[in-house]
Order: sequence, then structure tokens, then C-alpha cells
Amino acid sequence: MVPLPKKEHPHRWSALAVLLVAEAMNLLDATIMTVAAPAIHADLGGPVSDIQWYGAAYTLPFAVLLIAGGRLGDIAGRRTVFRIGVAGFVLASLACAFAPSAGLLIAARAVQGAAAALVIPQTIGLIRVMFDGDELARAMGSIGPVMGLAAVCGPVAGGVLTHAASWRAVFFVNVPLGVAVLLTTPLLREDRPARRPHLDLVGTVLVSGAVGLITYPLIQGADSGVYALTWGPGLALFAAFVLHQRHRVRRELSPLVEPSLFGNRGFSAALLCSVLFFAVVSGLMLVVVVQLQLGPHIGVLAAGLTLLPWSCAMGISSWTAGRRLVPRHGARVMYAGLAALLAGALGAIAAYAGAPDTGYPWPLLAALAVCGVGQGLFAVPFFTTALHRVRPHETGSAAGLLNAVQQLGSTLGVALLGSVFFRGGAQDAFWVAAGLLVATGAAVVFMMPGRSVAHLSVGS
Repeated sequence: MVPLPKKEHPHRWSALAVLLVAEAMNLLDATIMTVAAPAIHADLGGPVSDIQWYGAAYTLPFAVLLIAGGRLGDIAGRRTVFRIGVAGFVLASLACAFAPSAGLLIAARAVQGAAAALVIPQTIGLIRVMFDGDELARAMGSIGPVMGLAAVCGPVAGGVLTHAASWRAVFFVNVPLGVAVLLTTPLLREDRPARRPHLDLVGTVLVSGAVGLITYPLIQGADSGVYALTWGPGLALFAAFVLHQRHRVRRELSPLVEPSLFGNRGFSAALLCSVLFFAVVSGLMLVVVVQLQLGPHIGVLAAGLTLLPWSCAMGISSWTAGRRLVPRHGARVMYAGLAALLAGALGAIAAYAGAPDTGYPWPLLAALAVCGVGQGLFAVPFFTTALHRVRPHETGSAAGLLNAVQQLGSTLGVALLGSVFFRGGAQDAFWVAAGLLVATGAAVVFMMPGRSVAHLSVGS
């Protein structure tokens, strides 16, 4: 039977909805935990660092396995791997919901993150095989608004579900969503390349071990006295990973990461920017909700709603940047985003300084809205600029690596800023974030193309 052309795939728009629900489900599970984590800690007990691990145990395997997940889709078929990932995610969610201890919950969260790493890389490939031309642009453009909506709903849903039922409800909500996705996957069209690459297992193990060794002391440092000096083994594994990738290229084997990308100064700077920027965003969101619940003992619902100004402002500024600002001013909009986010961080420091220890810091809401504006203004031009000078044969590896580094930055931000908060308080965490934003601005300078980039296209 001859396959239908892309534009004639009869259920392509319904299939797109399936993929978007899966994307939103995974992002929702990352953000929903920000609010629920203190309530989980109060119920299950354990060291205070477990609050950070509830999030990091998900994002860490998600980050390091994203590229390997994409390779598995090339090898076994994207729809097949997508199904396996969604099924694993549903089962891991049930394990989280019934977890009797903090250790088992953290282990189940790690399985969730690994399953998400199988799901997310398949989405763009499956969209490409079902759509073409103008319809492809419309389909790809729908991803951003859905992700923005999930980011807005995550903290609020975490607060509402935990307040109305219990923290276990934030995991149960994944089950009907995941089952619905699984039942509708026959709408998807299978996709695999004509030339199947090989999975670099050794590279995957090396980079996973390196990230784990660097992240562990950041989170556990407050409890175990293990600090940055223990990063040596992690950095050694990173070096071994780089050498291994070069060795595979010389032998004409499929590398996990295309080494030629690191000859592009702008892309290398973009990786650093991604780590720093998303470390700030994810870390500060955790600090805000944990401080409210552990400091003035604000309820979980109010803590979740506190992030609503940030999320709403991010959605509005993202739309404005994509439709108005970036087409006119190009990559320079990133500087405006960083400036706004820095102003919001300094405003939050002032809000914490002026608020009583037992009261709600009302001025914080305005500061968080400014942070949201900054995040939206930065993120829209960032990805277009990061991939601007990437060559066609490097595009897939570059996009996967950039996504993985974003998740890694989120993990490191939760670890670093969370540890600073538990040792010194929210103001100290925001001061560290301000320093990271200044460093991000310095890295952005090296991202900039040699000429105006106002012409860069931005998906909307």
C-alpha cells in the first residue's frame, strides 16, 4: 500500500493534539512538583534536601537521556518509542502516587524522567512526517502556546490538587492523560529514517555519570559537607565523553553529539547561556514556593498562585516578542529580557527585605511579574539565534543538545539556588541568581552573529 502524502494524512490534526497533550503532560509534571514538594516532605519526612531531589530526580535523567531518546526513535521508529515512553510515564506516575517513602518516590521520579526522555524527542519528527508546507509551520507554531499554557497551569494545578486532595493527586492526574494518549497513538504515522544510526551506549553512560556526579554534591552539600571540590570525577567523565565522541567520529560511527558543533563559537556560547538562564528560572521558582511554605507558612494553594503573575507575564511577553519585537529588533531583544529578569530579581530582594518573617510579601507579586516578562523576552529570540549558524547536517544534534542542556540547567539551578536558600535564605538565593544573569549577559555577547539579526525568523 502506497503511503499517503503528508498533507493528505487524514487524521493529522487529531494526531497533533495527541502529541501536544503528551508534551504538555511532561512539562506539567516538571512544574507541578515545584509547589507540591514541601507538602510531600512534610508527609514523608527525610532530610530537607529531598525537596530538591523530588524535582531533580525527574529533570536529571530527562536531560541526559534526551539525545539518546532521539537516537532510539531513529532506530526503532518514532511512534514505537513514543508509545513505550508514554506507557512508562504512566506506570511511573502510579508508582509515585503510591510511594510509601521519600526514597521510593525519588526512584520513581527518576523513571518518570527517563520515560519523558523517550517521549519528547519524537514529537518534532512525528509532526514533520504528517505535515508539509504552510500546515507544517502552523503545526510547529502550536507547540509554543501549549507549552506556555502548561507552564502557567503547572504551579497552580499543583497548589489546587494538593490543597483539595493531597500531594498524591498531582501524580494521579497523569494517568488519565497518559491512557488517553496511548489509546489515540494509532492516529500517528510511524517514522524512521532510511539510514538507521547506532546508539552510543558508552557515551550515554559517560555523560549521565558526569552530570550525576556534578549535581549530587550541589544538592547534598548542606547535609553531607560535600561541595564543589568533589566535582573532579564528574569533570573527568565529561572529558572522557568528549574524547569518546571524537573517537567515534574518526571511526565513522554515530556520535551521541556532533563534535563539529563546538567549533561554532556562537553555539558553544548558547549552551552556556542556556545552562545559566534556565538555572535561574527554575531555581528561583523553587525558592519562591518553598520559602512561602517553610517561612511564613503560607498554604500550598497560595504558594502556587504566587507564581501566577510570573507565568502569565511570560506568556504575554513571549507572544509580544514573537509577533512584534524580534522581527523588528532581532537578537538584541535578549538583552531586554535579561535586564527585565535582573530587575525582577532585585525587586524580589527588596520585597523580602521589607516583609515581616510571618507575613505575605505582597510586593513580591510585582517583582515576579517583571521576572516573567524577562523570561518571555529572552526565550523567544534565544533559540533562533542559537541555531542561526548551525549547518544543515548538524541541526538535529544541535536541537537535541540545546534541549538537553536546558533541562540540565534547570536541574543545576534547583540544586544550586535551593542549597543557597536552605543555607542563607531567599535573599541570598536571589543575589546568586542576579550574578548568574550578569554572566548570562556576558555569554550572550558571544552568541551574536556578526551582523544584524533582525531578519531572523521566529516561529509564532
